Amino acid sequence: MGGRGPKRELAEKIAGEITLSDDPGATLRKWRTDFDVSQTDLAAELDVSSSVISDYESGRRESPGIGVVGRLVEGLLEIDERRGGDRIRQYGRVLSAGFDSDVVLDLREYATSIPVSRLHDELEATEIVTGNTSHISGHTVVDSIEAITRLSSEEFFRLYGQSTNRVLVFTNVTRGEGVGIALRVVNPTPNAVVLHGLEEDELWDHARDLARIDGYSLAVTTAPLENVLERLVSLE
Repeated sequence: MGGRGPKRELAEKIAGEITLSDDPGATLRKWRTDFDVSQTDLAAELDVSSSVISDYESGRRESPGIGVVGRLVEGLLEIDERRGGDRIRQYGRVLSAGFDSDVVLDLREYATSIPVSRLHDELEATEIVTGNTSHISGHTVVDSIEAITRLSSEEFFRLYGQSTNRVLVFTNVTRGEGVGIALRVVNPTPNAVVLHGLEEDELWDHARDLARIDGYSLAVTTAPLENVLERLVSLE
């Protein structure tokens, strides 16, 4: 991957977030863990001791200047590229679909369609309503609060990527009320919806009815979000 495109945009986004943060160390730690890079690996990449990274993250060292932040971010991206570039590609897909990575965590099309039942197995999800169709051919992972408060109905429809034959996984869900209403307004609806972070008995009473009316599979999962994202990738 060259110096332009998703890698460069991602580098600028991360560096900007760290530099402007009230707690730069915590923001650096957030991005390092998101990239699944240990303090030791990042330190080795930059040829410094791991205590340097630890000191920055804990605030024991003065906030890093823009030059140091740039090196730290470059180190994360270089490690990701060597591992195959998954995080950079993920950001690139979200970017090319016209979304901010705060709203859409991942968006992907599959080479072949897969059974919804396999999706539920992988995500440790409990299906509450069975949909009219049994397969999906892509996924979009969405922060429900960001999507509902920031997206127009036209932008919401773009969550479907190339096809509504997909699963929309909504994170940051408390009861599923907002998601259910939003999907009622935007037609057509996806083949499957998974609400992340709540148990079946916490689900909004009318969520089942709305899923039945619109014919989509509705499921819930409390699996850790990082596991959900990893397993979705393995579905292809």
